[in-house]
Amino acid sequence: MTELWLVRHGQTDWNRAGRYQGQSDVPLNETGRQQAFSVAAQLAGGAFDALFSSDLCRALETATVIGAAIGLPVIQDARLREIDQGDWEGMLVEEIRLRYAAEWALRQGDAGSVRPPGGESVEEVAARVYSALDEIALRYPDGRIVVVCHGLAIATVVCHVRGLPVSRAYDVIPPNALPERVTWR
Repeated sequence: MTELWLVRHGQTDWNRAGRYQGQSDVPLNETGRQQAFSVAAQLAGGAFDALFSSDLCRALETATVIGAAIGLPVIQDARLREIDQGDWEGMLVEEIRLRYAAEWALRQGDAGSVRPPGGESVEEVAARVYSALDEIALRYPDGRIVVVCHGLAIATVVCHVRGLPVSRAYDVIPPNALPERVTWR
């Protein structure tokens, strides 16, 4: 079994404001940079075999700081990106509820398969993230791997390892920059 250390990127201004970031390339804010150094210090004593990251700048910056602390280069994989929130990216939840009331209601009823307009479903996120992790596990079958990505992407993995339906992903989104260890396949 491959041991994965999943790390959600550090905070961004959009996180702080409660905006849906999705695949918008929003950078870390100062708190997020401090969080990146803090999680890097937590991981610094560990012996890891590889470091993977989403290619979005908030994850990549977090991973770069971690990589310097653990002595590994960052391997980018776009499959580790956050959900594509489509037309909802950059919006606050209250704005979405008002402007997209019908779509919001549908997603609240079926969080796994309903897509925001122009975006992707949680099930689609899970499929691409699992594909990336399966390849990592094949490459490092008994390895210890750090994976830096995004809240909902990590939540789909947490659902899988806990035996929860992927529709519960929004209930288990981790906080920024706190490592979560799981074993994968």
